[in-house]
Amino acid sequence: MFLQRSVLLGRSVASCGLQRTATRAFTIPFLSKLPQKAGGVEGTPNDAYVPPAVDKMHGSYHWDFERALAVAMVPLAVTQLASGGSAPQVADAVLASVLLGHVYIGFQSCIIDYIPRRVYGRNYNYAMYLLTLGSVFSAVGIYKLETEENGVIGVLTSLWKAGSGREEKKDA
Repeated sequence: MFLQRSVLLGRSVASCGLQRTATRAFTIPFLSKLPQKAGGVEGTPNDAYVPPAVDKMHGSYHWDFERALAVAMVPLAVTQLASGGSAPQVADAVLASVLLGHVYIGFQSCIIDYIPRRVYGRNYNYAMYLLTLGSVFSAVGIYKLETEENGVIGVLTSLWKAGSGREEKKDA
């Protein structure tokens, strides 16, 4: 009797949807997709596994470089904040360059995760090219800010003061 109740209870819980999980694959509607094999299986189940070639530049070195950039940003940002934006120009340029590298690696990871080459084909390459092009334009912008303006922190300081209405008066 108890067994029959638990079986009936199990069926009722399953039928109301509490034990079902529906996962939907993330797709980007405006990007064309390559045709996929059922279950994403390449070959047959009896084929031997062929591991990808070992490439430390896209493995442990890449991860170490990403962590080094993240850790390097902490003292650079603290130095700028502690000095009130009057730190040396070299520290400002290094902070901007490290920040650009950190953002590049972050967006690269997003592209690898959400626009995989296996699913989107050429669109993956286009996204990587656009990321690289945008990073080159950003590097040129950082160079111009460092040479023609007061640097990135100087521009942020002037924007902060302009927003609060405390702009310093310059002698003419």
